[in-house]
Amino acid sequence: MNADTHPLPARRCLLRGALTSATALGAGLTVGAAPATAAPRPRHRPATPAQALRALAAGNARWRAFREEHPDETRAVRQELVAGQHPFAVVLGCIDSRVPPELVFDQGLGDLMTVRSAGEVLDEAVLGSVAYGVLELGIPLVLVLGHQSCGAVRATVEADESGEHLPGHIQYIADRIRPVIDRTRTGEARVDATIDANVRLVRDLVAAEPDLAARVRAGELAVVGARYELTDQRVHRVA
Repeated sequence: MNADTHPLPARRCLLRGALTSATALGAGLTVGAAPATAAPRPRHRPATPAQALRALAAGNARWRAFREEHPDETRAVRQELVAGQHPFAVVLGCIDSRVPPELVFDQGLGDLMTVRSAGEVLDEAVLGSVAYGVLELGIPLVLVLGHQSCGAVRATVEADESGEHLPGHIQYIADRIRPVIDRTRTGEARVDATIDANVRLVRDLVAAEPDLAARVRAGELAVVGARYELTDQRVHRVA
């Protein structure tokens, strides 16, 4: 794994320390602001990777059937969340406006921690954000969510075939997707297969991060690849 796809340990520790310090600072600013009160009991949350996966699957089934519950949007929930958050999954997805995780999994406030970048591409900030959810909030599931007709993957494949250099920082995205282009296929099949291959790449990179890998080995965390189909709104795992 090269330096472009796997962050340096020193930088990773620095980021994690900064996030932890920021959390402590935020808590410190509230000291003395109001009388001490017991924090409200958190709502029931999936506590294991398997439970979290089942909750997401159930929510996606409701979304597909147009039977959304729009959970956790009440006044009581909003007030409860002032005291803290207890999300049960990190969803690392694409920025595509057609694939908002809270909607496709029918979840509400405080349920998911979402991190989004074009093509689910990792950089230091994206990986640090995922790690923050797991290490600081104890989230048991990271779901890497690709999707049908991903524009970032298509742009990468087309630029690779034409030799075009993409404008601005878009080339950065393409450079990270290009290694998994499926060259055994052509046309739309190549784009589609590369979408799945990119999900696998990102899933494996996240799972290989040392602090997260330790939790995976302990059974406290699962890092799962999945894909959302625009045609029927179904989310399914990518093996």
